[in-house]
Amino acid sequence: MLDKNGIAKRIAKEVKDGYYVNLGIGIPTLVANYIPEGLNVVLQSENGLLGIGPFPFEGEEDADLINAGKQTITTLPGSAFFDSAMSFGMIRAGKVDLTILGAMEVSENGDIANWKIPGKMVKGMGGAMDLVASAKNIIVAMQHVNKAGESKLLPTCSLPLTGIKCVKKIVTELAVLSVLPEGGFQLLERAPGVSVDQIKSATAGKLIIEGEIPEMTI
Repeated sequence: MLDKNGIAKRIAKEVKDGYYVNLGIGIPTLVANYIPEGLNVVLQSENGLLGIGPFPFEGEEDADLINAGKQTITTLPGSAFFDSAMSFGMIRAGKVDLTILGAMEVSENGDIANWKIPGKMVKGMGGAMDLVASAKNIIVAMQHVNKAGESKLLPTCSLPLTGIKCVKKIVTELAVLSVLPEGGFQLLERAPGVSVDQIKSATAGKLIIEGEIPEMTI
């Protein structure tokens, strides 16, 4: 199985040259550490920054430089700072090529629930709803099952939705899957040492398996 950094490394391979990418809170923020060298990629944070670099080394943090999850970050040459109104103007205008988000649940139709568990206090959905409504491509980075061992890839989401039919691809500690337009999770890759049967047992939604499933490379 992959750890959180392994998931981030695999997702970094989905980033293409010239992309503007928004990284959500949690595992997605780790992707900044694994952007392949030579790619011209601009990472955007909805609190008002273009040009996020890798996380700082211990002792080199600047408390004034944070991402949307309030983690200290670095910036790259040419970075730009602006207010959140301009940031969300970029997002709503469709300027973000790829959004990488965490999720609590994803349905086999590509619905995503990632902002609220009923009965628990939350500050709000943040920018997630704008991002899933406006980004050209959405990849989810998450654990395949919850702490109780229950699948998070479901026929339908049970939690309040953030977006409908918007998720294109999912990377978990077990697998890489795409969401088909007609519905269903198509298994693309297995994590190192993980069997197809393990993925089947951890997936409650419709799982589509065609041919031999390769082991992912990171």
